[in-house]
Amino acid sequence: MARIDDIAGLRGVLTRMRTLAVVGLSAHWYRPSYFAAKYMQEHGYRIIPVNPAYEFVLGERCYPGLKAIPEPVDIVDCFRRSEEMPALARDAVAIGAKVFWMQLGLDNPEAAAIATAGGLDVVADRCVKIEHARILGGLNFAGVNTGVISARRPTAS
Repeated sequence: MARIDDIAGLRGVLTRMRTLAVVGLSAHWYRPSYFAAKYMQEHGYRIIPVNPAYEFVLGERCYPGLKAIPEPVDIVDCFRRSEEMPALARDAVAIGAKVFWMQLGLDNPEAAAIATAGGLDVVADRCVKIEHARILGGLNFAGVNTGVISARRPTAS
């Protein structure tokens, strides 16, 4: 498939894909994985936590690995070290995910090649929460929700 790095592509992923397996999701509210997943959950996305350390996170059953998830996954959202990305990409291909998303600060070319060869789209070095807020969440950075605020006074009728 393709590497997605433009607003139209990111918008397409975030509007069509609704189930995220969040690999490395922490149960601690102050961790980036937690507040990113919580934000997405609050915006209507199905979150599937993947972390062998927990039984439940954000009210959802937590799985020890991608291959243990018993339902279809659209996006594999990775909050793990760069050297773990190739194995996660192979697992994402094996479970039939559609998008392999490496979080902000992560861009592993080997993992991207594995995911792309396996038919997945790849997003790298981006945060799903930031991109959602920027493109779909009303921050107006990408021309979405472009309500104009007028400085003119209303005219008397």
